[in-house]
Amino acid sequence: MIDDERTTRAALSRLFEPQDAAALALVQAAGAQDALRIASGGLAAGPGLEQEITGILAESGSGSGWSGLTEALKRWAPRVPDLAPERDLATMQRLGGRIIIPTDELWPRQLADLGLQEPLCLWWRGVEQELPPAAMAIALVGSRDSTSYGASVTGDLAYSLAQRGFTIVSGGAYGIDAHAHRAALAGSTGSTGGVPTIAVMAGGVDRFYPAGNEDLLRAVADHGAVLAEVPPGSAPTRYRFLQRNRLIAALASVTVVVEARWRSGALNTAHHAETLGRAVGAVPGSIHSANSAGCHRLLREGGAVCVTDAGEIAELASPSGQAMPPDKAGRTEVHDGLTLEDLILLDALPLRTTSSIEKLATVAGLSPDSVRAGLGRLGLLGLAESRHGGWKRSGKAD
Repeated sequence: MIDDERTTRAALSRLFEPQDAAALALVQAAGAQDALRIASGGLAAGPGLEQEITGILAESGSGSGWSGLTEALKRWAPRVPDLAPERDLATMQRLGGRIIIPTDELWPRQLADLGLQEPLCLWWRGVEQELPPAAMAIALVGSRDSTSYGASVTGDLAYSLAQRGFTIVSGGAYGIDAHAHRAALAGSTGSTGGVPTIAVMAGGVDRFYPAGNEDLLRAVADHGAVLAEVPPGSAPTRYRFLQRNRLIAALASVTVVVEARWRSGALNTAHHAETLGRAVGAVPGSIHSANSAGCHRLLREGGAVCVTDAGEIAELASPSGQAMPPDKAGRTEVHDGLTLEDLILLDALPLRTTSSIEKLATVAGLSPDSVRAGLGRLGLLGLAESRHGGWKRSGKAD
């Protein structure tokens, strides 16, 4: 019999698939320890438990596939003999990692927004440090077969956001994910602590996947965090990739899709973010690029905001204005802010010779008094100058 809550949840994470609504409802109704006893056949379900589970599932909108506790027990039974939570915990200790559960101080509180779909635990490989709140985390996701454009944009965004103190969350895959993690690590160099980037895995954190990203993911673990809700040794199946997407969306305040095809796992992450009420951003690309079709789809359907730089993303993360982006960099024109009359007068001023007030009034269609007042304002701004009783445009106005 397992009495420790942490060890119990370690066992449950191997017994149940992530997002198994019936299993999560059982844990909510009976508590983790009794749920494990019931699911493993060591304790009979008490009267009314099935009815309570049914109510929890109905309330969460997850009751459509519920066929009763008996059927669920049959589904879980084949995994019972493989339960060895002490072994899994020892594996994590050997890797310098840990397991965290919802009652821990280090648990990311934003995961509670998932409701019934909040994970039972998280297996964490990396330095033990406080994970960021949602407001300071940005998810950057996209195609595995990213283009050079997608790689460049992702690098710029992740680097700039990391320098602003944001944590970059992604999935550790090839393409956009890898570019996001790599640039976040580079952008955080020399910054004051914090978690530069989080990789959320579809399989166990004991084996870095994909193998081609092993060095990168090892660097993420050394400086940030590599997380999974499945125990060590778990395979990264296609279904688990979709399951982990909800965690990426829940950990961050904004999910940005940099490149995505018409049907893409990145769009699945964006959908989870929308469901959670999180902001979604999409980076526009060429209308001829299949890798941007998914981004354009999000923009056209109204599910995302067009974002083109880190400042705009920071603004989405902090709608109160605490992280408002600076004005777009661009050349300030000397006549910006002039009134319409002053602009007309400035156009009437000759470039080389001088002109009298009366002639300027005729050319500009203004009264002599308006011309005098306007010339005074333009003179103060250095846009007009007086010579030998006449006026001309200054070199600054060119």
